Amino acid sequence: MQVKTNEVFGGTKNRAGWFNIIFNKLGALLALILLMVALGIASPYFFTLRNLLNIAQQLAINALVAFGMLLAILTAGIDLSVGSVLALSISISSILIVNVGINSVVGIFLGLLTGTLCGMINGLLLTKFHLPHPFIATLGMMNVARGIALIITKSSPISGFPEWIQFIGSGSVGPIPTSFLLVLVTVCIFHYFLTRTSTGRYIYAVGGNLEAAKLSGINTDRVLVIVYSISGFMAAVAGVVLMGRVNATYPLAGLLYEMDAIAAVIMGGASFMGGIGTIWGTLIGAMIIAVIRNGLNLLGVPPDVQTVVIGSVIITAVYFDVLRRRQNEKLSKQTYYEMMS
Repeated sequence: MQVKTNEVFGGTKNRAGWFNIIFNKLGALLALILLMVALGIASPYFFTLRNLLNIAQQLAINALVAFGMLLAILTAGIDLSVGSVLALSISISSILIVNVGINSVVGIFLGLLTGTLCGMINGLLLTKFHLPHPFIATLGMMNVARGIALIITKSSPISGFPEWIQFIGSGSVGPIPTSFLLVLVTVCIFHYFLTRTSTGRYIYAVGGNLEAAKLSGINTDRVLVIVYSISGFMAAVAGVVLMGRVNATYPLAGLLYEMDAIAAVIMGGASFMGGIGTIWGTLIGAMIIAVIRNGLNLLGVPPDVQTVVIGSVIITAVYFDVLRRRQNEKLSKQTYYEMMS
């Protein structure tokens, strides 16, 4: 039996290890590299410094939203409300800053607080009101938040913000866009949170097996409320970047942002089944989305065709998630049977 066990760990387990490293760990990075090489060949402008910095700036908003989405997906959930929460939070900030004349820092803080509260409500709907699935709770919030944004702004845009807000969205530190630096700082914070704190480990545990997490003493309700609160907060942070980039807000901002965020998370190696995913992978996924959009623009692809391409990418990413899960299950079963034989 000892020999057979060693054979299993030296054979099947090694094959599984190589598969996990290449397909699960490095798949997104390899896809990004191949995509950039292909676009570099197709367009002489792709690898220019100006274009690469433009990509770095373009990916910021989706990356920030996707970081919050990652937490929801890690718990085997989803947050469909992020785009609408973004619109509501910046609508409140812009009304307070421009129309009311409140201090801009206070106005931004209250906008961020609005996003956090919307996320908290999503979490409470799941845990205290026992809605059957995050899809239901966040779908409801998506409509409520968008409707409130339309009402309080009277469906009109608001513009004219202080320079420090514009600096966050469209400024730069040397050649590096400020928004991209914000993304890098956020990645480091999330990495520490998910890998070095008990709450971060609980998030993975809840997504891996909710019932087992409860039986082990984890306050799963608290974890879910924290997760969706952070998701709402990150949507509001992305909204601040959008405010600064266009120097305006509008109630239809963030429309379908949740789709790009979900695509970034899944392409980054996370699983809809929960418990699998990293913040670095999500950043790579956001880069892939930004590179695709940028490359299609350079190649002169019409916007309607771009929508079809992005939709196809989302379907492909989910399909690879299914393949990855099936392969892992197959290898796990094979290892078990070989050990028992």
